Amino acid sequence: MVSDFIAILGEMFSYTFIVRAFIVGALVSVCAALLGVSLVLKRYSMIGDGLSHVGFGTLALATALNVAPLAVSIPVVIAAAFLLLRLSENSKIKGDAAIALISTSSLAVGVVIISQTTGMNTDVCNYLFGSILAMSKTDVHLSIALSVTVLTLFIVFYNKLFAITFDETFAKATGVKTGVYNMLIAFLTAITIVLGMRMMGAMLISSLIIFPALTSMRLLKKFKSVTVCSAILSVLCFFTGIIISYIHATPTGASVVLMNILCFLIFWGANYGMNRFRRNK
Repeated sequence: MVSDFIAILGEMFSYTFIVRAFIVGALVSVCAALLGVSLVLKRYSMIGDGLSHVGFGTLALATALNVAPLAVSIPVVIAAAFLLLRLSENSKIKGDAAIALISTSSLAVGVVIISQTTGMNTDVCNYLFGSILAMSKTDVHLSIALSVTVLTLFIVFYNKLFAITFDETFAKATGVKTGVYNMLIAFLTAITIVLGMRMMGAMLISSLIIFPALTSMRLLKKFKSVTVCSAILSVLCFFTGIIISYIHATPTGASVVLMNILCFLIFWGANYGMNRFRRNK
């Protein structure tokens, strides 16, 4: 059994495109999980879903213009992240309504562009649900560089991000520039969303942000422990998902999401069992 599994792994990683997907996927999974803790606690978790739809629209536009997808998507999605943040904080339009407004508009624009250029073919499925074949060598190099940048910025500003996550009002009173660090979270999230869309797709990328954080919170309470656990779970789920995808020829993004759901149920069950044990003790 073990030898068969090792043989499957050896066969998998003999393909260059799978090695590329695994490297980028692992890095993006860590980035998404780390940012996800702050986004979930600040009730910004659905921003990932909104930005992924914006990313879909810009990827469709890039395809129509025959230009590099990431070169177009990254600046547009970053601008959309700042706009969503501004609308959530200062506008009469509430955060969830602003996300729905921008995400549905972007999705509609993307579908129209694709239908008028390449046609409604398998490209749409690749955009919506991801494809590990979509990662070119240039995409991999750019994705690695940007992922390392996201991780570095998160580590450097960890204390500030922790402060605005738990008590933004107190942090502001102590002199922390909360607006700047909220924009930093939006900036890092936008980059992570665009990078992850190439494999997970517009419909599933937000799961990388939401599930690991929610799963870790079932059993752990401290910010640091939840953050570390989220990163580990995210990478394990991605690794398991990509193996299942290879063996059973299932979509990579959907397989990764199913592994995240399984982990969530396991942690939820463990938390329920522990609470019941304490009550009966």
